Amino acid sequence: MELNKNIIHQIQNIIASSQERAIRSIDTERVLMYWQIGKVIFEEEQQGKDRADYGKFLIKSICDEFQPQFGSGFTIRQLEMNRQFYRTFPNTNALRSQLSWTHYRTLISIDNQDKRGFYITETTKNNWTARQMERQINSQLFERLLMSNDVQAVLAVARAEKLPTVAKEIIKDPMVLEFLGLKREATYYEKDLETAIITHLQEFLLEMGNGFSFVARQKRIHLDGDEFFIDLVFYNRFLQCFVLIEIKTDKLTHQDIGQLQMYANYYDRFEKQEFENPSIGILLCADKNDAVVKITLSENNKTIIASKYQLYLPTEQQLIDEVMKEIEKLDQKSSEA
Repeated sequence: MELNKNIIHQIQNIIASSQERAIRSIDTERVLMYWQIGKVIFEEEQQGKDRADYGKFLIKSICDEFQPQFGSGFTIRQLEMNRQFYRTFPNTNALRSQLSWTHYRTLISIDNQDKRGFYITETTKNNWTARQMERQINSQLFERLLMSNDVQAVLAVARAEKLPTVAKEIIKDPMVLEFLGLKREATYYEKDLETAIITHLQEFLLEMGNGFSFVARQKRIHLDGDEFFIDLVFYNRFLQCFVLIEIKTDKLTHQDIGQLQMYANYYDRFEKQEFENPSIGILLCADKNDAVVKITLSENNKTIIASKYQLYLPTEQQLIDEVMKEIEKLDQKSSEA
């Protein structure tokens, strides 16, 4: 007599869920333990603040006392992180049960309060793993969104205080695609990049941002006997519109922009429902001339976006340079006005 496979499956799910809850419970207790130890260290330091190097003496003494018994949880580095953890989050009400100690260990290294709050909110809302959150921080997600938005707008969207209404509130320029594993010095065909994106679709959706879902690859459209193929089609539930992506491994041309505009027009006339918003087109390109993009598109354009892609994580200096370029553009617009 053979056991019902459905019963086996149910019991496996029960065991997996129980193990997951147990692990989460243990990590929650660990977070609280580190916070409480940090509180004790910080408050004791304040009592002895008139003594030079008292903090170093205190942490080393605690390490010598407890490390032989409890191991790596009481190294000098760990105790210093506990103290920083409490200083960064002085109230337990600010702690999130969805975040593990690995999350917090990364978050306490962020000095900017707005930036740290952004990643806490996004991680909680999207259920990012510690590795996914770290990847977003390393790819400078917060700074890239600030290139086309102000801090309060970015934070409001992250906290769900407002829904995004225009593409620039979600779509980043540049997009960072280091997860594709492609070498930046190599030459690629557009189909190679497209295939790599499909292979790493989960990571690409994470980079795209909130609310995106995959619809089609190489979507065929017919126009009076001629065939065209749209590289990638997505849908965004917040913007309530189709998002069409064309991949260009060379520098963007005005012909590329015109082609994508044609695709967007097609979707608006033949695919879009009445309740949906106009389709958005993204030209994912290796390089672009912003002046060409600006002149090719209408002044009130909100639906066609040219976004550079990078096959490696940006350095801090690269982000600073990009931000300075945006500031110069704003200064130039102000002087022209």
